[in-house]
Amino acid sequence: MPTVIEPKSEQESKPQLVPPPSNEPELFAAEIAMEKKGLNLFPVFLILALVVVLGGFIFYFVRSATEVLTVPVATTAIGDILKAQPPPAVHFSTGTVDPSIGGGPELNYKLLEKAGVIAITAPKAKGSYSLTVNMTGPGETLLNSIDGVTKAKNSGGTTTYTVPLAVRHLVSVDKVTMVKPHLAQVAYTWRLVPNRLGQDFDASGSLVQGFSSWERTNLIRSYGVDFYGAGPTKASIVLMESDNGVWKPYTE
Repeated sequence: MPTVIEPKSEQESKPQLVPPPSNEPELFAAEIAMEKKGLNLFPVFLILALVVVLGGFIFYFVRSATEVLTVPVATTAIGDILKAQPPPAVHFSTGTVDPSIGGGPELNYKLLEKAGVIAITAPKAKGSYSLTVNMTGPGETLLNSIDGVTKAKNSGGTTTYTVPLAVRHLVSVDKVTMVKPHLAQVAYTWRLVPNRLGQDFDASGSLVQGFSSWERTNLIRSYGVDFYGAGPTKASIVLMESDNGVWKPYTE
């Protein structure tokens, strides 16, 4: 029997192109995974940043707490400050010296003469007011035993002496209070320690007491006389630490 071949229908569907499978779900999945991974790292970075900041604060406060002024360091600083201050001193000249306004030697010369350091000779010539001042032997010996004595020759033939009378001595550092880092308030006790000549210039001593009340006042005000035998003095100072670690008086 002959094979019957049915005619193709025009409406028979034509072959359709099949689109390749989409990779979008996989890409989205990868992006989401990366986003999740990034979100997971953000808290870690935040925690690390907080740890660094907190560690910096802790280091600052610990370092500030340890950077305090100790009593030994304060003792050295105050001692240096006291040594740097000019000591009380007496000034006088030997040779032919003009007298004070009153016609006689000034009060410092009178006290030095009482102490046996100098000898004063009044002018012999009529109408002359100049005084002759000479150093005595004991006075020369005394001045040679005192540290810091200076003398200068003047053009008029006189010699001017500057003689320290006492040194400032630190008795104790009583209290150190940290105001803030690198700034401290120090309470301390100090006293004047007179040398041999300073003892004669003690306001409560017999030589000074032999002057009038007005003269004693002027000796204290202008000629180095002080109460060297008095007790220690309390004082307070604010010190600031410099960049090189030295504590010095604080100035605003």
